[in-house]
Amino acid sequence: MNRIAQLDPQTATGPAKALFEGVQGKLGVVPNLIRVLGNAPAALKGYLNFSAALADGSFSPKVREQIALAVAETNQCAYCLSAHTFIAGKLGLTQQDLAEARQAKAADPRTDAILKLAYSIVVQRGELGATGLEQARRAGLTDGEIVETVAHVALNIFSNYINHIAGTVIDFPEVTLTHGCAASSCACG
Repeated sequence: MNRIAQLDPQTATGPAKALFEGVQGKLGVVPNLIRVLGNAPAALKGYLNFSAALADGSFSPKVREQIALAVAETNQCAYCLSAHTFIAGKLGLTQQDLAEARQAKAADPRTDAILKLAYSIVVQRGELGATGLEQARRAGLTDGEIVETVAHVALNIFSNYINHIAGTVIDFPEVTLTHGCAASSCACG
C-alpha cells in the first residue's frame, strides 16, 4: 500500500500532467513510480532528465538494466527489481543474465567489472578508496566508465529509496528478492 499518493494521470494538473503525458507517449503507460514522483514535479523532471541523459551515455540498454538489477537487489527494492527484470527481458537478457546481474555478475568481463563496481559503490556508500578504483581499472574500465557507473548507481538509488519510502505498489510482474546480499563477497552467509 502506498504511503505516498500515486497521482492519477487523468486528473493531474500543471507540470505533473505535462510530465505524465510525456511518459505516457514514450512508454504507453505511466508506471506507479512516476505517479509517486509526480507529487514533486521538480523531482520527477530531474529523474526523467537524468535517466534520458544517461541513456545517451556509453553503456548499452542491456548494461544499464543489469546495473539497475544489481542495485535493486542490493538495496532490496522489490519495485525496481520487478520493473527492471521486465524491461531487461524485453531487451533480450536471458534468465541466466538476469540472475547473474542480481548477483553483480555477468559473463562479459567488462560488464562484470561494471556490475562489481556498482555493487561496491552501494555497499561501501561510495567509499571505494584507491583499491576499489584500482580494481575497476585493472578490469579495464576507463575513468569515464567509472563515472558513468556512479551516475547509474545514483539514479537507481534515488528510485529505490523513493519506492522504499512511498511503499510503491508494484505494477510489473512481481519478482521475489533474495536475502539481500548481491555479490559472492557477501559476508552474511
